[in-house]
Amino acid sequence: MAHTIREKTKLLARVRRLKGQMEAVERALEAERPCGEVLQLLASIRGALNGLTGEVMEDHLHEHVVHAADETERAQAAQELAEVLRTYMR
Repeated sequence: MAHTIREKTKLLARVRRLKGQMEAVERALEAERPCGEVLQLLASIRGALNGLTGEVMEDHLHEHVVHAADETERAQAAQELAEVLRTYMR
């Protein structure tokens, strides 16, 4: 996936921020913080993960469907995206 290589630094930075957010949840639970604070942290993580997922999906769509080298690649990429969306929507 050339687009993930091209955007590697940016994507890894987002993953590292997600990791930091998960560690914040762990610290909050260990410190017995109020559930409202924990829920807010979890909501932030979900938003960040959705943003990352959306970015990679969009890049996949443009790179492998819109600008596919041929119809076989386009069909395969569309199928991959459909499978991921089915899993994502569960």
